[in-house]
Amino acid sequence: MENKIAWENIKDKKIVFRFCDEYIKYLNESKTERLCVNYTRRLAENAGFKDIDSINNLKPGMKVYKINRGKNIVLAVVGKDDIEKGFNLVAAHIDSPRLDLKQIPLYEDSNLAMLKTHYYGGIKKYQWCAIPLSLIGVVVLEDGTVIDVNIGEAESDPIFTISDLLPHLASDQMEKSLAKAFTGEDLNVVAGSIPSDCEKDKYKQTVIDILKEKYQIGEEDLISAELELVPNFNARSLGFDSSMIAGYGQDDRVCAFTAYRAIAEVDVPEKTSICFLADKEEIGSVGNTGMKSKFFENFVALLIAKQKDRYNDYMLRCAFSNSMCLSSDVTCAMDPTYKSVSEPLNSAYIGCGVAFSKFTGARGKSSTSDASAEFVAKVRKILNDANVTWQMTELGKVDQGGGGTVAQYIANLDVDTIDCGVPLLSMHAPYEISSKADVYMAYKAYKAFYAAQ
Repeated sequence: MENKIAWENIKDKKIVFRFCDEYIKYLNESKTERLCVNYTRRLAENAGFKDIDSINNLKPGMKVYKINRGKNIVLAVVGKDDIEKGFNLVAAHIDSPRLDLKQIPLYEDSNLAMLKTHYYGGIKKYQWCAIPLSLIGVVVLEDGTVIDVNIGEAESDPIFTISDLLPHLASDQMEKSLAKAFTGEDLNVVAGSIPSDCEKDKYKQTVIDILKEKYQIGEEDLISAELELVPNFNARSLGFDSSMIAGYGQDDRVCAFTAYRAIAEVDVPEKTSICFLADKEEIGSVGNTGMKSKFFENFVALLIAKQKDRYNDYMLRCAFSNSMCLSSDVTCAMDPTYKSVSEPLNSAYIGCGVAFSKFTGARGKSSTSDASAEFVAKVRKILNDANVTWQMTELGKVDQGGGGTVAQYIANLDVDTIDCGVPLLSMHAPYEISSKADVYMAYKAYKAFYAAQ
């Protein structure tokens, strides 16, 4: 079966480029999960969504959202049918690989103030050396005051970086494997070099003084902080023809944006439409903001209670059993430089549309949900009827490796689920690559899915 070219299924390419301009702005405004939630909320409120806690009785066509601890957000458009008859869910995640500051991060060495980090998610450590980094996040004081920190994103801000060894002295380093040449404890950030007037820790103290003056933060306050180092460069169009996008965090904010953008255009659906943007997928969907938490189940229970003015557990179980989901996550695109890790017949290709994975996992389909043939057929029809260009894929050769998504956790709720997302080059790198045509086809696919019966 030969893949179709998405660009050949697009009559007016200007529509795609305008759509992707919105997406590029979304990427640049959403470099952390907290920023992504805040920006998505602002967009949603402008599109007519309201906090569900401000509404007592839900009616068809109402648009609502709920935020979980500032790190994930769920949006819904109430359908004509009772929610017990099922809902159409598109679930993406908004966390991305990055470097987190350790809780006691600040030290000095060799006349430099330095910061210790702990990497988050699957990264190639060498890719994070010698690139510009921004420091973004929150610091929470003892009295509960939340202080937002964003250093590096403004043109007038300083940036941060991790130094690397010059090639003239790197002969020992170059003989090591990539996994051993760069370790987690080597990812130390250069943070300052002016000494203070104190006698001890004078370089470290200068940083403490700056934090105190600018943010009213003391050294101990860093213990109750969530500060993330992310690439400082912004997303841009890529290629002579500007047909692609290069940017940090496309895994998985490309699917988050297209899933949100599609639900924002839903009017009054037959079945309730839900867009869930989760946290913590990159580290196993754990914690109270990850897909494994009870937050999503609690939200659906709230929808039932506010739609019917009553609730019981059987209603919730019926809702899940009658529902279907696109687990919206990116996949690996065939890379012409690294073809050996992929199997050509079952690989995704840049520019061939949104990609479906019947299963993810590793090797013998470990740690995955394997979508049923019946559900695959149903999704095929939805997309074909909506004239969406799509392709089927697996994540690399059978014994090469693998990966997971939120699909298995949603399927465990008795929801028919399949993975569906945008193919990327350089996945999990500080700069990832997508096709604008594939981004647009993902939006079309999610919009058709929300409307499906």
